[in-house]
Amino acid sequence: MPTHEKDLKDRLSRYHEIDISVTGRKSGRTISNPVWFVAEDDKLYLLPVKGSDTQWYKNVVKKPSIGVRAGSAEAEFKVVPITDAKQVSSVVEKFHAKYGAGDVKKYYSKFDVAVVAQIG
Repeated sequence: MPTHEKDLKDRLSRYHEIDISVTGRKSGRTISNPVWFVAEDDKLYLLPVKGSDTQWYKNVVKKPSIGVRAGSAEAEFKVVPITDAKQVSSVVEKFHAKYGAGDVKKYYSKFDVAVVAQIG
């Protein structure tokens, strides 16, 4: 595993928020967003705040790759949208475990999709 990925995985274990960069589906520009995440094994799970209505989610559906930054550690990953209700539910549970169901409910309004990246 390249050093930057190892460094990133180490930071993911300590951070509560990361920045993701996506390519705008219309503008073609790089757009950065702070997001919550769950890192588990060699996977990085993301839950769009407004589900499939979230702009960065619509962008990754068109171009399925994201840049991930945690502090000074950065890497780029291919992502796979998750639309199966059971799998999305499983990701929501991971977010509940990490951030607390109350906060997830407070900030997230739609639970119809999620995103996973292979980070190992």
